[in-house]
Amino acid sequence: MKNLLVMKFGGTSMGSAERIKVASRLARAALEMRPVAVVVSAMAKVTDLLLDTLRRAEAGDMDSVEKNCTALAERHLAACGELLSGPALDEAVKEVEELVAEFSRIAQGIRMLGERPPRSMDEAVAIGERLSALMMAAHLNKKGVRSKAVNAREVIVTDSVFGNATPLMEQTRERANRVLRPLIEENVLPVVTGFNGATQDGRPTTLGRGGSDFSASILAAALDASELWIWTDVDGIMTADPRLVPDPAVLAEVTYREAAELAYNGAKVLHPRTLAPLVERQIPVWSKNSFAPEKPGTKIVPEVMAPPGPRAVTSMAGVALVSVEPASAEISGTRIMGRALDALGATSAEVLAMTSSSYRQSFCFLVRRDELPRAIEALEAALSLEIAHGYLKPIEVNDQVGLLAVVGEGMRGTPGLAGRIFTAISREKVNVIAIAQGSSELTIAIVVSREGLDKAVRAVHAECKMGELARRG
Repeated sequence: MKNLLVMKFGGTSMGSAERIKVASRLARAALEMRPVAVVVSAMAKVTDLLLDTLRRAEAGDMDSVEKNCTALAERHLAACGELLSGPALDEAVKEVEELVAEFSRIAQGIRMLGERPPRSMDEAVAIGERLSALMMAAHLNKKGVRSKAVNAREVIVTDSVFGNATPLMEQTRERANRVLRPLIEENVLPVVTGFNGATQDGRPTTLGRGGSDFSASILAAALDASELWIWTDVDGIMTADPRLVPDPAVLAEVTYREAAELAYNGAKVLHPRTLAPLVERQIPVWSKNSFAPEKPGTKIVPEVMAPPGPRAVTSMAGVALVSVEPASAEISGTRIMGRALDALGATSAEVLAMTSSSYRQSFCFLVRRDELPRAIEALEAALSLEIAHGYLKPIEVNDQVGLLAVVGEGMRGTPGLAGRIFTAISREKVNVIAIAQGSSELTIAIVVSREGLDKAVRAVHAECKMGELARRG
């Protein structure tokens, strides 16, 4: 099977019957030229609705659970009514009602337990993608394209870290060749659920933040695809967030590493995990806009020819800076740091940036604000003895900060670049709280006050002329 294209449609691209029709047209047009497999997200906001429902079930609020389940059913049944007719509509209605009933049963079980077991959560939240897949496949069949909805838990094999599972690629490749490849070779277009998989013994899992894009890259790698196209609601990867900067531009090409760094530091592009399965096999990725499919988008490749210097700036507001400081220079800061990182690793909290001082051996690190409670709990447990005996000062938290990250493969060895960036930020009277830069010189991460974050982003974008340079190509 040559020239396979995997197409992934995100939540906004599947957000209504009209958007599903557009996605179907894009898939059909591609199928006229080459073999295609499709991966879909849940309809926009559906995953949030499912998670809210499960939280309410845990709290015993069954009135809200029933209300949310009704809303879930009504939205998908309305979409089916616009996409289908006749016996196909009757069959889709039956399947939607069965999936909503399955979700409701899980919510009822959570209510009785009074807690949300991770395994049950993973099984429940995947319902959104299963609903999308069945509607997309049914509509494609209506349009004369033989299609089949495929639950990814039949294909993607993962470890048992519920909520943030990691694929087992060898087993997944075997399953993909057994389940998906025969469909593609028989000219049946598979529509695979994003976000979910299953352990080797069949227990449902999900792939965590960015999971649907990750699913698409896993399948692209497992099937030796030629390309992966990820359809969203933006024109591609931009030099900055257009909501913050007046003159951003779409980058024609970025490297895998640049895309990963931008995503890791807050850009609404592919999650870093998405790119990992593709790098080894050098599979290019396109980030494209399903609302403007005529626009070329951004191509993500191993290397690009670009002038030296930063190529994009991104930011993240929902973060907190955690500081750990020994009460005495006699304490080994290196050992404390190692234990702190071990504790954070056990919680799966991501350290977005980290910096330390040499004499007092104090250090600070940045985490997402929604991961802060479990990060602090883990740190206090791991360092309880030192804190209790006064060897460590109390752990400090500053949640009034933001992260700004300047990214570009060409920043290595660019004279005076850091000075220009800090000067641009200081001109806006924004205080730099912490700085981190890896040895690769791919990213300069800067922690500033939250109130000054947007001004700092605009200042850096203007100082480095990112939009202008990107438009020059």
